[in-house]
Amino acid sequence: MDYYELLGVSRTASADEIKSSYRKLALKFHPDRNKEPGAAEQFAKINEAYAVLSDPEKRAHYDRFGSAPGAGMPGGDPFGGMGFDPMDIFEQLFGGLGGRGGRRGPARGDDIETEARVTLEQARAGDEIEVEVDRLTTCEHCHGSRTEPGGKPPKSCPTCGGLGVVRAQARTIFGVVETQQPCPTCRGEGQVIQEPCTVCHGRGRTLKAEKVGVKLPRGIDEGYRIRVAGMGHEGPGGNGDLYVHIEMVPHPELRREAENLIYTASISFAKAALGGQITVPTLDGPQTVEVKPGTQHGDLYRLRGQGLPRLQGAGVGDLVVEYEIAVPKPSQLTPEAREALHAYARAVGDEVHEHREGFFDRVGKIFRGE
Repeated sequence: MDYYELLGVSRTASADEIKSSYRKLALKFHPDRNKEPGAAEQFAKINEAYAVLSDPEKRAHYDRFGSAPGAGMPGGDPFGGMGFDPMDIFEQLFGGLGGRGGRRGPARGDDIETEARVTLEQARAGDEIEVEVDRLTTCEHCHGSRTEPGGKPPKSCPTCGGLGVVRAQARTIFGVVETQQPCPTCRGEGQVIQEPCTVCHGRGRTLKAEKVGVKLPRGIDEGYRIRVAGMGHEGPGGNGDLYVHIEMVPHPELRREAENLIYTASISFAKAALGGQITVPTLDGPQTVEVKPGTQHGDLYRLRGQGLPRLQGAGVGDLVVEYEIAVPKPSQLTPEAREALHAYARAVGDEVHEHREGFFDRVGKIFRGE
């Protein structure tokens, strides 16, 4: 199988692109969420692909030889002899199982990160929005015990004798060094589950989609993140936190600069010279604005207090109207308008030479699609 094809990425994909694609596929085929036939097998395959492509050395080997290191050899293990478990990789990104850290005490659940798209109106009001996240929560069937209710209780690990760690000696240039590592059999638990829970498969937690309310600070902007305490993955030592990264939805007519909003108003030469009225979109609806006679290209007009609240300070920004004088194209001028412009030019002593469209001009327009 082609690992790149499995993850839906190109062979030149960056590490971030591979990780992003894996996250989506892992959630889609996770056995707790997808009960369709073949979902569990697909979940294992995409985890195998990610285990190789996320490691620079293994990826380089795969790109060169078309297989993971050690694959295809008698007794070979592409995952370094670790006894590959697809849930291990999934939980590294979405939250590790509590208690696998040997005798370090109950582990806190991992944090979760997600994104939320926010409109200017929501940012100004400081609305409460909802985000949907996938949280690892205590299995309701076994209540986190990881053992099937009524089944055989866990037994002490025969490899480590219930200590959760194993010791090994290695000979180095400095002499014999003793190391201590989590037990590979019980993974630091000190116990072996004899009859795993049939719902969570002995993991003690299941993946659950939940909607979480997030209160926006007034004036929130792109790039900020909001922490929601206790709404991350559950763990025996407490819940992790949820971090929401804010993306701003582009407004169709207004652009933002800090706490100010900018609107570019395109006005005619006549309106700029003689004055008039225009309609300006605001976050409270359309508003009529007077254009002063003699308005120049690039002039600004401020609607005080109609911007956004300052995120880190008091006060509110403005809505700034930026004038842009629109010059009509020759094709847009009627004979009457053209004559009026000539009359104006003569009246102010402005000598003009109107360009007459020739054959090559017309051909150029055809090629440009005008």
